Amino acid sequence: MSSETTISSVGFCTYTGGGNFDTLEKSLCSIAELGANAAELSLYGEEIISGGRIIPGRAERLTAITNQFDLRYSVHGQIVSNFMDREHLEYQKAVVRAMLELCNRVEAGILVQHSGNAKMPAQSHIADLDRMERDTLAEMAEIAKGYGVRIALENIFAVTDAEYRQTPAQVGETVRAVGSPNVCGLIDFSHAYIESTRLGLDWREQISAMAPVTGHLHVHDSFGRPYSMTKFYHPAEATALGIGDLHLPIGWGDIPWEEIFEELTFLPDTMLIMEITGERFVNEQAECLARAFKLAEIANGRRLAA
Repeated sequence: MSSETTISSVGFCTYTGGGNFDTLEKSLCSIAELGANAAELSLYGEEIISGGRIIPGRAERLTAITNQFDLRYSVHGQIVSNFMDREHLEYQKAVVRAMLELCNRVEAGILVQHSGNAKMPAQSHIADLDRMERDTLAEMAEIAKGYGVRIALENIFAVTDAEYRQTPAQVGETVRAVGSPNVCGLIDFSHAYIESTRLGLDWREQISAMAPVTGHLHVHDSFGRPYSMTKFYHPAEATALGIGDLHLPIGWGDIPWEEIFEELTFLPDTMLIMEITGERFVNEQAECLARAFKLAEIANGRRLAA
């Protein structure tokens, strides 16, 4: 597809084997066989970086695997990566630098970066946290530029009022404030739904505010219910109650996917990644992929019509 296409590729995230590359290879093989044209490499679980440094032999093993498949790649950075973490900021930056180099090695055009979080500060200190994240993103964007990578800043949700998180609209404002072509937004629709419910915000307004600077999408279903309870003996119990960040197949929750993709316009060359892994939902992935391609057609058709 051309670079002017809104959604240029569709696929799934890989699941990890705790550093077992056989698991990664099997995951990519499954994604390719399903007919997807993209995969998000969950490299945070693959033991390729040690103390901010890439382990050469393991990086070579990674590229030997990714080169086998005709897939477009993105890379999911550390789950704990956090540019509001003042105490560990230099460590955090070192890992992101290494992740950007890994993006270059596997020819991935996107590095997923979670938006920051901190213990809820006094109101007067919130601006300091936001500034620290913006400044660090701008610094990392210069490194990303050298690799031709975009850092995609993902909206996350807070679990309690004691935690500071930016809303999706504020994540979009952060991207605009950085003002770099190598930083874009990443809308996780379920995260936005949960956080907006928690704060009493209109979640459709929140993602609409973020969409114009968004170049990467995480798609999985939920009911947008915050974590009013957190102890489950099996993931299926949370699914049954509809509570939390469930990562369900498309259609299992109540997100109106077709309506959303008819309304929102994203940046050109946006990748749509379903965080719906074959570990839990192998029998549902093919149906999800077919529906995701239809969502891409809706978004792309609207752009062509415009």
